[in-house]
Amino acid sequence: MKFMAMCSSGLGSSFLVHMNIESALKTVGASGVEVDHADLGSASPSDADVFFVGKDLENSVTEFGNVVILDSIIDQDELVEKVRQACADHGIPTSA
Repeated sequence: MKFMAMCSSGLGSSFLVHMNIESALKTVGASGVEVDHADLGSASPSDADVFFVGKDLENSVTEFGNVVILDSIIDQDELVEKVRQACADHGIPTSA
């Protein structure tokens, strides 16, 4: 299973969300999930099972399939809940 954070440039904000997804996975007790980040221009729908993007990119990722829209890319509580839900949706066990 692979989660990917995306932003328009693939640098700062996607890397921040990448690190925060890894932290959220630890918080919920999920394992076996690879996390990466990329820019919209170089990512393709086959690069990950779940994509995480900020609300500002919602209209740019319709072809990516399973996309989690973040209202705030810096709200760790929101991210933990959305990571927990993504895990549940894909049958990834959590302990919290």
